[in-house]
Amino acid sequence: MFKQHIQRKLEKYARRYLKKHRPKLVVVVGSVGKTTTKSAIATVLSTKFRVVASRGNLNDQLSVPFGIVGVEYPPFSALKKIGTWHRVFKTMRQRIRSKTNVEVVVQELATDRPGEIAHYQKYLRPDIAVVTAVAPEHLENFPGGLDAVAREELTVARYSGLTIINRDDVDARFAQFAETTNITNYGLEGGEYRFEITGGTALTGYNIKFIGPEFPNGVESTVHLVGEHVLKSALAAAVVAAKLGMNAAEIATALPQIKPVPGRMNVLHGVRGTIIIDDTYNSNPSAAIAALRTLYLIDAPQRVAILGSMNELGPDSAQYHAAVGAQCDPNFLSWVITIGAEAEQHLAPAAKANGCQVATFPDPISAGAFANKILEKGGIVLAKGSQNGVFAEEAVKILLRDPVAQGPWLVRQDEEWLARKNAWIESIRQIKHDD
Repeated sequence: MFKQHIQRKLEKYARRYLKKHRPKLVVVVGSVGKTTTKSAIATVLSTKFRVVASRGNLNDQLSVPFGIVGVEYPPFSALKKIGTWHRVFKTMRQRIRSKTNVEVVVQELATDRPGEIAHYQKYLRPDIAVVTAVAPEHLENFPGGLDAVAREELTVARYSGLTIINRDDVDARFAQFAETTNITNYGLEGGEYRFEITGGTALTGYNIKFIGPEFPNGVESTVHLVGEHVLKSALAAAVVAAKLGMNAAEIATALPQIKPVPGRMNVLHGVRGTIIIDDTYNSNPSAAIAALRTLYLIDAPQRVAILGSMNELGPDSAQYHAAVGAQCDPNFLSWVITIGAEAEQHLAPAAKANGCQVATFPDPISAGAFANKILEKGGIVLAKGSQNGVFAEEAVKILLRDPVAQGPWLVRQDEEWLARKNAWIESIRQIKHDD
C-alpha cells in the first residue's frame, strides 16, 4: 500500500507538471537501446530546444515521474524512509509552481511484464514515441514470447501522437499491435527514414547521409558511435528532430555531438595499448550478437570477447545462450571468456564447438584478471553481460589503462552498487571455495 500511495502521488505531480508547462513529450520504448536512443535524441534536440532528459535509466513506474518533472531520484537506501518522500513531493510541487523554459522532455519507458506500458497512459500523452526494438528480454514474464513482447512495447502507439518504429529490429508483422495508422519507420536496411553509410569505420564512427521525406537529397553528417546497431540511435534522433521542425543544417550540425553512453559500446583505453569496447550495462541475444559482429569488423592483432550470462530469458535461455556462442568465430577471436553459470553451461560449449579458445569464470573479477594476463599489446576486448549476477564492468575496471580517469565512464560505480556487487562476488567465491 505504501508503494502504491507513493506511485499515485508521483504520477499526479507528473501529470500536473505536463499540463501546466506543456512541453513536447518524446518517449522511447523497446527491448534494447532505450537509454542510448534517449541520450541521442536529447543531444540532437538540445542544439535547438531547451530539453530535459533524465540521466541514467529512470524508466520504471516509480522513477519515470522523476524524469518527467526533472527531479533527482533518491538513493536506493532512502526509498523506504517517509522523510525522503516528503522532500521529493515538496521539490516536485516547487518545480510545478516555478516558471520553466523546458520545451521538450525526452523519457524512456521500460517494461518487465505485460500491462506496464499501458499503465503510463494514465498520465502521459506523448507527442512522439520511438520503438527501438522487439527482442528476447524479460521473456520469463512474457509467456507468449516475442509476440507478447511486441504487443506490450507497441501499446505506446495507442496513446501517442506519432510512433516511429525501427524497421530493422521490429518485425513488420508486429505493426498490427500498434492499432493506429499514425506511424513512420526508420532503418539502416530501409525505411521511410534511413542512413546511408558513406565512410568511416566501426571503431571511429561513420560518415552518413540522412534521407527522409523532408530531405530527399539527403543530409550529410558524421556520427561518432561504435557499431551499426548503435548508429540506429542517432538515426532515431534525426527522425525526431525532423518531426519537430529542425532543418537540414541544424541536424547536420547536431549529429556529431552525440556521444556514447557509459556501458553501451563505449570505447576505453586499456592496458598495454589495448582498446576496450565497454558494453556492460546489460545484455540480450540480439545485442550480444550485434556487438560481436562489430568486434569482427575492427582490425587488431588480437580480439577477445568477455561474455556474461544473459538474465530473464525464460525457458529458452539455454537456447539463446547457445545461439550467442554459435556466433563466436575462432577466425576473429583469440579468446572467449565467460562470466556466470548460464554462459558457462550453454554459451561456452557452443563457442568451443566452433573451435574457439574458451575460459569460464563465476565472477567478473576472476574473468578480468585472466583477460589482463592474456591480453596482448594492441589487442581489443569486447565486454558484455547482464547486470545482476554478472557485473561485467568489474572485469573492465581491471583492464583500464587509467582507472582514475576512465572509471567515471563505467556503469554502476556508486557506493550502493559497489556494496551490492562486492557482497555478491564474495558469496560466489565462498560457494566455489566450499565446493
